Amino acid sequence: MSWRFVFARPARSLHDVSMRILAVTSPDKAAATRGGYDAVVLVGHDPLAVKLPPLKATLKALAASDSAAGSTVNLVPGAGIAGGRLVVSPTGPLARDYDDVRRHADAANRGIQRARDAGAKNVLLLVQAPPQDDLYGNAACVAALGACGGLWQPVEAREHLGEKQVEPVQKLGVAVLGGGFSKKQADWVAAVDAGVRLARDLCGTNPERMAPLRFASYVQAACKGSGVKVSVNKDPKKLQKGYPLLMAVARASMPIARHRPCVVRMEYKPSGKITRTIMIAGKGVTYDTGGADLKVNGVMAGMSRDKGGAAAAAGVVLAAAKLKLKGVHLIAELGCVRNSIGADAYVADEVIASHAGRRVRVGNTDAEGRMVLADLLSNLRVGAKRATNPELFSVATLTGHAGRAVGPYNIGLDNGPAHERFTSESLSEAGELLGDPFEVSRLRREDYDFVAARTKADDVLQCNNAPSTLTARGHQFPAAFLVRTSGLEDHGIDSDAPLPFTHIDIGGSGCEGGDWQHGKPSGRPVVAMLAALCGGNPPA
Repeated sequence: MSWRFVFARPARSLHDVSMRILAVTSPDKAAATRGGYDAVVLVGHDPLAVKLPPLKATLKALAASDSAAGSTVNLVPGAGIAGGRLVVSPTGPLARDYDDVRRHADAANRGIQRARDAGAKNVLLLVQAPPQDDLYGNAACVAALGACGGLWQPVEAREHLGEKQVEPVQKLGVAVLGGGFSKKQADWVAAVDAGVRLARDLCGTNPERMAPLRFASYVQAACKGSGVKVSVNKDPKKLQKGYPLLMAVARASMPIARHRPCVVRMEYKPSGKITRTIMIAGKGVTYDTGGADLKVNGVMAGMSRDKGGAAAAAGVVLAAAKLKLKGVHLIAELGCVRNSIGADAYVADEVIASHAGRRVRVGNTDAEGRMVLADLLSNLRVGAKRATNPELFSVATLTGHAGRAVGPYNIGLDNGPAHERFTSESLSEAGELLGDPFEVSRLRREDYDFVAARTKADDVLQCNNAPSTLTARGHQFPAAFLVRTSGLEDHGIDSDAPLPFTHIDIGGSGCEGGDWQHGKPSGRPVVAMLAALCGGNPPA
């Protein structure tokens, strides 16, 4: 199966990046010298015990010569093996209380990078049959996605050095030993990775390469021919009317044409009966200086990744379209804006009315993401009146508190109607099975008290003036702000027109290793959202 990914070069024509992902039904033949591959990567919990004929002698010799071979990545030459080389990448134990399917993704990621660095261009990924446990039912798909993630390189590298130079692997074959890996599963991996890849591309670039309008152009190019409709609102007057809080954040960026804001709207509407409408607001802050409350002491570095929420939302929509999912109408609004510092920057103590008419008292200009999201959600709320079974979501690298509270995990927070549907729990369950885990948090009365107006001059307080990491419930109360400021407070469980809403904070999960300046964007939570919200689970 082949997949295509389109992206824009600066001042050049569009072009494609392609890699084939194949289902291998005869791993013994594929792993042999004439199998069409130039390296074999073996992933498993006990890889030295694998009895596949082409690998047997090499694995036996490795076990005899290296007592650590079952726990470390090894590349060993092997007569009769495709490409003459075998990479053994153990998952480690899988039966402990704290093990999960991410072990397979991590092992495949490490293994394929070792094969690539050795010069391989056509890699066979063999996954040892995992334990008979529901937790590992998708191990092969998760391993394949992990391998794809290990091969991804930033847009700038591909544009400057050439795609094949930095992403040389052109074919990935996948097989499960003693099991099977179908063409439908290979197609699923390719489609989902296209969405994750888009999310990584959009999130991971420098702030000039992916300034607001260039971000929009990249989304348009990536979605061309996919069935996703993309429109871009960049008219300042229309933006001021529809997204006044976003435009407040954008004020200091307006004198610089390339930094001006836009709202990207994506829509995937499949043929046939619609049973569910998923509406996503994505925070696309292409660079966050902190604004007038300037980020100091070096913490501004890495803030080109503050668009990870919008990037993930775009990835979900694209992957759903590539999977040709039925029954689910997907709409995403991505608020692309730069939080610049300048003479016209918005400042603390201003009171600004949102799209929903809520008067927001600004507490800290570095809390710009919730300003952007509130107006996006308000516009989606209005559109939800005409939608079939609508559910609203926001996705954002919103708070440092998220990472401090739960580490490298997505966080889900439901309003009342979403809580009744167990939406965050569904995301958590799907993420557990697909290597994209969630922690479930709760909105409480204290969160609404925190953002309550202090005077008659305003309706809601945007933020306090301490870092979220030093604020109790620092990732929860911003969700209460979103509910109140977007008008969703009028659509709770006590309403005649309840609207389920879930806020997803990826402040801890948006970049691998928590390194916002150099770490690889994770593309999360594309996989879990696809599965839990859109029915995009791997085929059996």
